Amino acid sequence: MRDAVIVQAVRTPVGRRNGGLAGIHPVDLSAHVLGALAERAAIDPALVDDVIWGVVGQVGEQAANVARSAVLAAGWPEQVPGTTVDRQCGSSQQAIHFAAAAVASGQADLVVAGGAESMSRVPMGSARRSGPGLPFGPLMEKRYGGHEFNQGLGAELLAARYDLARTWLDEYSLSSQQRAARARLGGAFDAEIAPVTTEAGVVAQDEGIRESTLEGLAGLRAAFKEDGVVTAGNSSQISDGAAAVLVTTSERARELGLTPWARVHTAVAIGDDPIAMLGAPAPATRRALDRAGLGLDDIDTFEVNEAFASVVGAWLAETGVSPEKVNPLGGAIALGHPLGGSGARIATTLLHHLHARGQRYGLQVMCEAGGMANATIFENLRR
Repeated sequence: MRDAVIVQAVRTPVGRRNGGLAGIHPVDLSAHVLGALAERAAIDPALVDDVIWGVVGQVGEQAANVARSAVLAAGWPEQVPGTTVDRQCGSSQQAIHFAAAAVASGQADLVVAGGAESMSRVPMGSARRSGPGLPFGPLMEKRYGGHEFNQGLGAELLAARYDLARTWLDEYSLSSQQRAARARLGGAFDAEIAPVTTEAGVVAQDEGIRESTLEGLAGLRAAFKEDGVVTAGNSSQISDGAAAVLVTTSERARELGLTPWARVHTAVAIGDDPIAMLGAPAPATRRALDRAGLGLDDIDTFEVNEAFASVVGAWLAETGVSPEKVNPLGGAIALGHPLGGSGARIATTLLHHLHARGQRYGLQVMCEAGGMANATIFENLRR
């Protein structure tokens, strides 16, 4: 029986808005990780059957199929195809799912999955503003009574639904910053990052990590509601970055002399209320565990994307998982959230972490606009 294993994973540093990576075209940023992936795996790019790439803002510099453009920009053979997918924030996580399905089914033997987003160059929401009208259509608008589909307001709804006080959100966010700072200082991210050379120098570390205090976070104004609790300090950062993983079968890995890092054990997606929008991670987690035949206690590390602190708070309330097992190296509040690249960035960090700690199972889950979530369980094979 064919399986799906990951044999290499790499990412750029995550650049802050208008920071060190802002001068890099998103196609070139994508090409950078493609090149790093092939170099680290020591494979001939001509062997790659497909490149599946997640991008959210598919407009302007991120239009016209970034995946294919990145293949050509990387200097890979013209025979290597590429396709760009959009499952909103989970786009590159979905790319991993598609890649795993392709190799497990026999449609391909070697697939690159990943994604990128340059939010400095293509601001969030640009696709909605690129043409006349709203993207949802009158029938969808009618079904939901003209409600605004706004992630910030969804984060506020979650905070109210799960009684998450402003102090809890800020305390969680401070913890994310502190965990990420410790991880960076201890070199936890070094092996997964492919530094990027720019005209201004080399960007080798994540730029979003900063020294925060509860007093400083408490002084920030609510971002989406006048009396709200969601602020810039307890939300993910606007960022630039790219990440990629190399997916194949155990048999093909042996043929190529590659060492499987992890098995894509289980991959699911689920839909939920599109108005609250951000509540799907918990049901996605349950679906993944049910399909895998595993329990919460079987998972050694959880990565729950920190789109907003209230997303993680709602997930913790629903699952009862110890916070110590969740985002141990910090998350998007500290590291940043380059939308289409975040799923692959999180997978890369999780796979390296499982190896470093000798842990067996990791689960990552991502809330997505439209009220969806992807959940993926990886089984570490390098223990």
